[in-house]
Amino acid sequence: MGASQVDPGRVAELKGREDATFVERRPRTMELWKSGQAVMPNGVPMSWLRTSYDHPPLFIESATGSRLRDVDGHEYADFNIADMSMFTGYGPAPVVAAVSRQVAMGSQYLLPTEDSIWVAGELARRYGLPKWQFTLAATSANTEVIRIARSITGREKVLFFEGKYHGHFDDVLVELDDGRLVPEEAGLPHDVTARTLIVPFNDLDALERALAGCEVAVVITEPAPTNNVGLLMPDDSFHAGLREVTRRTGTLLAYDETHTQVVGPGGLTRMWALASDFVTVGKSIAAGIPLGAYGMTEEVAAVLQRPGGRDDDTPQVAVGGTLFGNPLSMAAARAAMSEVLTEEAYAHSQRLGSRLADGIEGIVASAGLDWTTHRFWPRSGLSFCPVLPRTASEAKATLDVPLRRLMRVYLANRGVWEAIIGAGPTCSVAATDEDVDAYVDALGALIAELV
Repeated sequence: MGASQVDPGRVAELKGREDATFVERRPRTMELWKSGQAVMPNGVPMSWLRTSYDHPPLFIESATGSRLRDVDGHEYADFNIADMSMFTGYGPAPVVAAVSRQVAMGSQYLLPTEDSIWVAGELARRYGLPKWQFTLAATSANTEVIRIARSITGREKVLFFEGKYHGHFDDVLVELDDGRLVPEEAGLPHDVTARTLIVPFNDLDALERALAGCEVAVVITEPAPTNNVGLLMPDDSFHAGLREVTRRTGTLLAYDETHTQVVGPGGLTRMWALASDFVTVGKSIAAGIPLGAYGMTEEVAAVLQRPGGRDDDTPQVAVGGTLFGNPLSMAAARAAMSEVLTEEAYAHSQRLGSRLADGIEGIVASAGLDWTTHRFWPRSGLSFCPVLPRTASEAKATLDVPLRRLMRVYLANRGVWEAIIGAGPTCSVAATDEDVDAYVDALGALIAELV
């Protein structure tokens, strides 16, 4: 048996069967994929879409509410929600109306609109930081936070926690390999590791040692890492210790809520009353229309103020972009936050997340498997171990990749679109009890075949 207590031979047998079924039932998808390979690397618009899943890429025709429909006519209850970016569900009427209206009036001006004031004010209300700026993605928001932090502190280095994901930019694409910092992917500067530090999550002693030299400009972390390693919950004293040591060493602190914002209005920052210098968000706040944003304290925001306007010769921080803060994104975000991502909608998704966790937990218990079920408000999932891991190293040691790949294709063949490896199924605000039933039934069928 493997570490997950499941026979690897049985996993491989089922995987072969399900892969063949996936291809056989999707002839139009396979045709499009072949055509795509003539004009796009890997046949897809972002080359890594080919490596996100073990099976061939799925080509989508449309989506409504909580359901996807592929070009072969198959419908899926969607628990990946475009890697959290469609937490609003697909095609929410208020956003469709707002975006349609704004497109007719102009999708870009390179000038501010009234909606930007409303959106910034609402983010301030939800997350508790007074000043906000906009980008097109959370990756860019995190990039600008680092630049502002470097400008304020005069320091170069940035610290992340092992198992992180905060976007696709140079400073964050560094990982630990046998205790050494190495680039995660090709094409990065040869000295990319010189500016980055990584320590284990929940290890305040390691954090203290890393910050002791007062060389780090900013620590960026999810309040609870959720992206690459499943779910890591903070120890009771972790966030208080993190804030204390960053303040004591003159290090700024940023919480990346891009994935954790689905737990409720204001994300974990509001739920856990967390104090920080920055908060970054993105993905679902504009219902999938490109938008990233970052909030900051008044003290931090002062570095961006230009009292003299264009003639102000104060050194300017390298932030901004032509399409940042565009009126289309602002209109979408205002509609999403005012009419879709409401207190009632979050409560609905939390109820379904709890129901999903109950179903998963029941299946695991009935099968006699010593696995742990995540409970993270609208999200659930599995760790193939008896106790939820505290660090990325612990999580990686329990990760059964062949089993995860089987789960994805098995569920897809039964009308359920599973989350990517390292994440977990999430109930959007458009999800239904029927969606949860579909997930639990498909997972239950798989576990029955495995054990």
